[in-house]
Amino acid sequence: MSVSEDGVPLSEDALLGGRVRLRQPVDGARVSIDAIFLAASVPVAPGELVLDIGCGSGAAMLCVAAREPQCRVVGLERRRELVRIAGDNAILNNMANRVTVMVGDLLQPPPRISAGAFDHVIANPPYLDPAQANEAPNPARAEATIEGEADFGDWVRFALTMAKPKGTVSFVHRADRIDTVLGRIAGRAGEVVVFPLWPGQGRPASRILVRARKQVGAPARLAAGLVLHEADGRFSAAAEAVLRGGEGLAL
Repeated sequence: MSVSEDGVPLSEDALLGGRVRLRQPVDGARVSIDAIFLAASVPVAPGELVLDIGCGSGAAMLCVAAREPQCRVVGLERRRELVRIAGDNAILNNMANRVTVMVGDLLQPPPRISAGAFDHVIANPPYLDPAQANEAPNPARAEATIEGEADFGDWVRFALTMAKPKGTVSFVHRADRIDTVLGRIAGRAGEVVVFPLWPGQGRPASRILVRARKQVGAPARLAAGLVLHEADGRFSAAAEAVLRGGEGLAL
């Protein structure tokens, strides 16, 4: 265990079978498989530019950069201590020349971030409705999981503002809030794809990946999705290919 320059105790964890090293706060919001599957859903190509809104310690953006070594990634995060940790993680993974992090709030974005500049925009936003959530005892975890001043509609609007025409915006969210997710995207973007993450065969989806394209009018579709676990609780081969093998998802 190490300590950040702000005095935050950090653990060091391995993602993508060790291809990504991630230092993150021991206490608070910690990376889950959501971030890894979100990164795998991005159809990134060499030379493209990706924005990760609310990047936290940098898990999703580093996984995108590891999968496509010729892309560039920008992370936006409102908490300064996490910006410093994410920046250090970029250095730790020898990605500082193409992965950058800046302080910023999507409701008041920094002037140096350019609207319409990004080929792909991704986000793992807070997924709990504040009217129904029991606030987490840790303030950092509560901020990461419970919607605050910015609701999901604000995340969608900002993501589409930052994306290039025909660029993609991708989110991971709770499956039981699919009506909210699709309702906020409807009329603002097209070619919407919903990709369910099933905990096991015959079980309701717990998470969904949702991708849409700016200024594209193609109809929405429901993808087959991916089963995460076998009957004995082990990750399925398809899930392992993403989580350890670093493979992308074909949405």
